[in-house]
Amino acid sequence: MSEWRSRGERIVFTNGVFDILHLGHVTYLTAAAGLGDRLIVGLNNDASVRALSKGPERPINPEHARAGVLAALRSVDAVVIFDESTPFELITALQPDVLVKGGDYDPHETDLKAKTYMVGSDIVRARGGEVASIPLVEGFSTTNIIRSIGKKD
Repeated sequence: MSEWRSRGERIVFTNGVFDILHLGHVTYLTAAAGLGDRLIVGLNNDASVRALSKGPERPINPEHARAGVLAALRSVDAVVIFDESTPFELITALQPDVLVKGGDYDPHETDLKAKTYMVGSDIVRARGGEVASIPLVEGFSTTNIIRSIGKKD
């Protein structure tokens, strides 16, 4: 990452579970990558996914498999697995130029307890960075995919 910075490249950070990769994820990650020169994805480890109350069956795919799939995408330059409930410490360490989340998060929300608050936005803004949200692709979610599979059994 220091090499990227020395070249003046703009570093974008996002995070998530990315359990069953779908069109919504790929569209989102491509758009996120377009906000800078390098995209780093913080990936929730398996224990943190369970702590997020995603459901007892989650994650479907283990962290190393999810990381491998993400790393294979052209839009992703690096994947970092984290085990905290939020990526706050990772964002603090990386100091990205751009922090991005899906459209269900509000880049202007300042209440740390609000569900739409973007963790780490204060850190990014403090160093003059940008905070952005990208609209979700309607009809695509891992939860809906899992429900659909359950109905077919």
